[in-house]
Amino acid sequence: MRLLKHQHLYQLTFMPRLFPVNCYLIEEKDGLTLVDAAMASSAAAILSAAETIGKPIRKIVLTHAHSDHIGALDKLKESLHYAEVFMAETEWKLLSGEFTLKANDPPLKGGFPKNIKTKPDRFLLEGDRIDSLEVIAAPGHSPGMLAFFDHRNGALIAGDSFQLRGGMAVAGDVRWRFPFPAWGTWKKELSVASAQKLIDLKPKLLAVGHGNLLHNPVPKMQQAIQRAKKGLNSHA
Repeated sequence: MRLLKHQHLYQLTFMPRLFPVNCYLIEEKDGLTLVDAAMASSAAAILSAAETIGKPIRKIVLTHAHSDHIGALDKLKESLHYAEVFMAETEWKLLSGEFTLKANDPPLKGGFPKNIKTKPDRFLLEGDRIDSLEVIAAPGHSPGMLAFFDHRNGALIAGDSFQLRGGMAVAGDVRWRFPFPAWGTWKKELSVASAQKLIDLKPKLLAVGHGNLLHNPVPKMQQAIQRAKKGLNSHA
């Protein structure tokens, strides 16, 4: 595991050279907020990173419910029984088998585990605050995708709304050096709309599920949105 720090944000990267999967620890005055739970094998390393930082993980928030973002949740909760868990209600319905597609919806993509036992303490809505993080609804890659914006430093934790591994891209725009986020995207048109919404926040740092941290990301986010729009138009 690789651990990088930028101000209040710590990026934890598993398999950084082969198939990078990121989760994040956000430092608050009284503890840490974990954004995403990586893979099932990641729990021990996440707990070790918190020990290195020297603060307890008090909250766990989830961008979406794909296996590489929620995999270690149950194991973490066993050790962090006091930690509160937050996610979108739509993503919980996907995990519990209660989500129903509308008539014109495309099929779901990506892996949603069916054996998650940890129930969220609270469902998140756009505009909610988890300490320093503002909740931003960003559906597209998955139906209930969330992003989190840290108002202290302008850091945007965007889950798989964008990827940086294999080339900058909006979810759904295939980059063949790393096509997996695109292959797991539910609605490309909705992903583009959410990407535009996220760029309007004018983030100073972009932190995603797959790829390195990107400083001053707005120009490259704009380029990625334009590329994704061209792809949509070419298939219209």
